[in-house]
Amino acid sequence: MLEGMSARAMSPFRSSTTTSLLPSKPMEGDQADKVYNVCTPEHCFRAFDALYCALTSSEPISPNFVDEKYPLFVTWNTRSSRAGRPPRLRGCIGNFDAMPLREGLAEYALISAFKDSRFRKIERRELPSLECGISLLTDFEDASSYLDWTVGTHGIYISFPNPSLYPPSSSTPSPLSSSAYLPRFNSRDTLTATYLPDVIPDQGWDKVEAVESAMRKAGWNGAITEETLRTVKLRRYQSRKCEVGWEEFVQWRRENGDDDIS
Repeated sequence: MLEGMSARAMSPFRSSTTTSLLPSKPMEGDQADKVYNVCTPEHCFRAFDALYCALTSSEPISPNFVDEKYPLFVTWNTRSSRAGRPPRLRGCIGNFDAMPLREGLAEYALISAFKDSRFRKIERRELPSLECGISLLTDFEDASSYLDWTVGTHGIYISFPNPSLYPPSSSTPSPLSSSAYLPRFNSRDTLTATYLPDVIPDQGWDKVEAVESAMRKAGWNGAITEETLRTVKLRRYQSRKCEVGWEEFVQWRRENGDDDIS
C-alpha cells in the first residue's frame, strides 16, 4: 500500500525484469482505442460508489466494466468553492501489485478515504465537494540511471540503500555511471518512494529535483550528493487517468435506478 506522495513503502516489485502492461509498438484503430480508454469514468464511479455506500449504508451498484488487472491509485480531491482555485488533495493511496479492478478500486477507494495518514477520515458531509481520480499504472521499465525518464510522461518509483549505512567515496563519477561502492543491503535498510506522473510537472520540478524530493519523502534527511543519487534504483512507469465529480456520480446512480440520491 502506497500513499500518493508517501514517505516510504515496502517494495512492490518482486523481480528486476521489465514489466509492460501495454504493447510498445504503435497501434491503430480498435487496438489503439482500447489502450487509450484503459481508464474510464466507470472506474471512477466504482470507487465513488464504494465510498458513498460506506458512508450512507446504501446498496452498491454492480460495476459494468471488464475486470482486468492493473496496479492502481485512488485519489480524492476537494473542489474549491472559489472559482479558479485548484482542487485540494484529500487522500491518495494505491498499490503497485496488479489487482482485479472491481475489487481493487472499491478497496482502495476506502483505504485512501479513511486511512491516508496525512488526513482525517472523509465524512459524509464532504461528499458533494469531492472528486475522484483513478490512475491505472502501465509500462513499467527499469531505468538505466536516475535521469533515464521523461517529466510529464513518467511516474517514478525509487529505492535506495540508507546512505547512513555505507561509507562515502572520494571519487565524483558521471551521474550516468553506477556507484563505485554499493554493499549488499536487506529490505529494512532500503528507502523507497513514488511520484505519479502528473505530480512532477504540477510541482514544476526537473528530474534531479523530483528524485531529490522523492528521497526526502522516503525518509532521508541528510545531504544529497551525486554519489547518493547514483545509489538510486529507479523504475519509470506511465498511467492512464480519469476523474469524475459528485454531480456526475449522482447522475450515474440515478441512471442505474437510485431515485433517492440527491
